Amino acid sequence: MSQLLIRKVAVLGAGVMGAQIAAHLVNAGVDTVLFDLPAKEGPANGVVDKAIANLGKLSPAPLASKSLAAAITPANYDQHLELLRGCDLVIEAIAERMDWKKALYGKIAPYLAPHAILASNTSGLSINGLADVLPEELHSRFCGVHFFNPPRYMHLAELIPCRKTDRQVLEGLETFLVTTLGKGVVYAKDTPNFIGNRIGVFSILSTLHHTAESGLGFDEVDALTGPLLGRPKSATYRTSDVVGLDTMAHVVKTMADTLPDDPWHAYFKTPAWMQALIDKGALGQKAGAGIYVKKGKDILVLDLGKQDYRPASGQADPGVVEILKLKDPVEKFARLRAGEHPQARFLWALFRDLFHYSAYHLDSIADTARDVDLAIRWGYGWSLGPFETWQAAGWKQLAEWIAEDIVAGKAMAQVPLPDWVFDGRDGVHAAQGSFSPTRGELLPRSNLAVYNRQRFPDPVLGERANPGETVFEDDSVRMWHDGDGIAVLGFKTKMNTVSDGVLAGIQKAVDIAERDFRGLVLWQAKEPFSAGADLSGALASLQAGKLAEFEAMVKTFQATSQRIKYALVPVVAAVRGMALGGGCEFQMHSARAVLALESYIGLVEAGVGLLPAGGGLKEIAVRASAAAGPGGDVFAVLKPWFEAVAMAKVSGSALEAKELKLARESDVVVFNAYELLHVAKAQARALAESGYRPPLPARRAQVAGDVGIATFRMMLENMLEGRFISEHDYEIGKRIATVLCGGEVDRGSLVDEDWLLALEREHFIALAQMPKTQERIMHTLKTGKPLRN
Repeated sequence: MSQLLIRKVAVLGAGVMGAQIAAHLVNAGVDTVLFDLPAKEGPANGVVDKAIANLGKLSPAPLASKSLAAAITPANYDQHLELLRGCDLVIEAIAERMDWKKALYGKIAPYLAPHAILASNTSGLSINGLADVLPEELHSRFCGVHFFNPPRYMHLAELIPCRKTDRQVLEGLETFLVTTLGKGVVYAKDTPNFIGNRIGVFSILSTLHHTAESGLGFDEVDALTGPLLGRPKSATYRTSDVVGLDTMAHVVKTMADTLPDDPWHAYFKTPAWMQALIDKGALGQKAGAGIYVKKGKDILVLDLGKQDYRPASGQADPGVVEILKLKDPVEKFARLRAGEHPQARFLWALFRDLFHYSAYHLDSIADTARDVDLAIRWGYGWSLGPFETWQAAGWKQLAEWIAEDIVAGKAMAQVPLPDWVFDGRDGVHAAQGSFSPTRGELLPRSNLAVYNRQRFPDPVLGERANPGETVFEDDSVRMWHDGDGIAVLGFKTKMNTVSDGVLAGIQKAVDIAERDFRGLVLWQAKEPFSAGADLSGALASLQAGKLAEFEAMVKTFQATSQRIKYALVPVVAAVRGMALGGGCEFQMHSARAVLALESYIGLVEAGVGLLPAGGGLKEIAVRASAAAGPGGDVFAVLKPWFEAVAMAKVSGSALEAKELKLARESDVVVFNAYELLHVAKAQARALAESGYRPPLPARRAQVAGDVGIATFRMMLENMLEGRFISEHDYEIGKRIATVLCGGEVDRGSLVDEDWLLALEREHFIALAQMPKTQERIMHTLKTGKPLRN
């Protein structure tokens, strides 16, 4: 099959979704044109210009680097339709009005290239209905692509074919979505709200219904339906406020209008209390008030009994919390069903009706149960989908209990569960695939070539990938391989922190890799890459007065970073999530880093009263010398680095890490985190194939010296006088400057790496002994937050 080539994309509609889809396309390096109506006043592109400018103000940030806003080409339908002729993909993302979308299609169709794909980002309108207005020759190149909001961060993209969509078009587009944009693609049938919103919105409607039935408060329900159930902190009602109550009402109305025969149709309505909030403009977070409102520092929640707001203090009952924390899901559900507490009864009813609805509609909305579970996990942030939850809790017993409740009139709808639920099965997921009611069998995952890049795809219950052949394993690390000449090392500590065991494990792995492999990849099975050094262990040594032991640990840390840098085989760091402190230093010393887009990288030691001492400051000094060149201005090069370290800056993306110089321009950015290991191994292999040799030791690094230190101290003194920093911040900053500038030597002096490493150790140990630093460390360990003292 010929590859689908997408050089340029047009996005139609510069609203919330359209502008953010355009932002994510330019994140991925895709040439993008953003269209909207011409402005009624001022420049014709005013609507789009305003939308692009707003991208830099949104949180979470749609752009991986604010500079990328300039890469989006603004356009309007009156003047620039000719630009569509050069686009390979056109994504329509205007308001959810069938008539508006059809009218726009009629306008743009004559300008589309003969090979171009047209995709609608509708969240629930009929794809076949939209296709009706298109010329016949476009039907094979038309489909739905539903991104979830915010499109940069939400993994899910639903792909919805129309009756005549060409299979090659779909597979090409799927490959583009998966690798270029980093999405998890689920095929949905052309039914209202598709899969994610069909099940997800029903879950919200069910929660609304059972909240009213149980008499629980909105804050009480949020305490139950968030992390305790493996769902986002915003739970149900806070999520509704974030989404917007008017948006929620619109989605519910869409379900009511388009699903008149759904057995649960009676519940597809906006509650009177929600409509009252909408009518008075209390639309949620965007309006400053909704179900919740903030008054000063206090969070208030709507109390329907009082018809007013009250302090949000609702909590999960301790007995119910005890049930929810049970590790055995079978026992957990048995106790929920038998529970007498209103919260237990509420939760049983919530799960019962979710399972009932999902099973009843599976055949009509999706090809397999896997599609439903992944859609809900990727689109709504649940740790388990509905079918996974049901299967883990004992399929047969739960099916019997659900059926009993249906017969007893306790369920929201009285339709029976499908026959396949009772055919003797123990669930819908197994190692060989997931159940398809249409086919009546288990279907494996897609065999599309793009998925060969995912060594460990996101598994559903019952799936287990081959873990590879273990080289060695202890309590801190595991080294393994696939027989391809590239070894992989992962950490086993909490948050993948760097302990003595991890340091020893890295050094041992490098030794083995040099002897038996062509390369080594540092990769973690779960995020983060590393939250940095094990502060608790370091603090214990200090408080016990074991200064020699503490200094030896710092020396070992530095030696490990150097071992990574000077290994005779390429060591590649595969980073996703946080790479803080020592984690950042390891990737700085690697032959190459492969970074997932969502990599949050920083030398953050200043936040706990320390400075980087795993070779990070040494490495910056060496790089600054190389960047300045012989006789160049090293200080000017160092300045942005100093600010990043002294202020403990953390990148908001892999692209920002490059801007902060904490990652190199040569480091690779990967958009799909599940492809990270594949790309990292490919990079290690390519370096090895190219005759890799480690860099020569930096024996003559030019430093900024005493003049540089004095200049940095002036900057710090100004900040101290302006009360932007504390006395201890000043002390930390002064010592960071001293190391970065190579110590109190003449400007332009030449030093080697050992000199710089010794400076790191000296100032790190001095700071570590200070009471205020130890206060910061203890506060961070206790609260997870930095202390300003």
